[in-house]
Amino acid sequence: MWLLDTSTLELRDFVGAGIPPYAILSHTWGDDEVTFKDMHKYREAAKDKAGYIKVQKCCEKARQDGHQYVWIDTCCIDKRSSAELSEAINSMWKWYQKSEVCYAYLADVPIAEFLSPERGNDVLSSSHWFTRGWTLQELITPLIVEFLGQDWSVIGIEARPEILAQ
Repeated sequence: MWLLDTSTLELRDFVGAGIPPYAILSHTWGDDEVTFKDMHKYREAAKDKAGYIKVQKCCEKARQDGHQYVWIDTCCIDKRSSAELSEAINSMWKWYQKSEVCYAYLADVPIAEFLSPERGNDVLSSSHWFTRGWTLQELITPLIVEFLGQDWSVIGIEARPEILAQ
């Protein structure tokens, strides 16, 4: 499993029981996402891609929350390897389940509109994040899901019942 170091933004490979605690990002893909190849070999060029700010902000949020590592599907899966891609798809449930927290980044939810009593529910329910194929898995599998608005501020937290009971 490839993870990003939240301080250096370098990819590190971990296997088996050696996988450290990590945060995980659930998001919608946009234009010009940063890939594994970008982060692994072309780090300077990756900084010019539109998706790089999402990688930076996710790592910053995770680091502030005390996480040394984060997993982001766009840049932590080597999609050039069909075996690695297949393993990643088959392991997604487990990876979300074993994460310490899942950040659900709702890129199309401006915080000002979300906080508006007149528009809040409409803005949230119309987010593209809720219409994608992986949403259900990413919503129910992690112990904690932290919903983040367009500016990366927390707009809500969901925790499985066993977490709430503690």
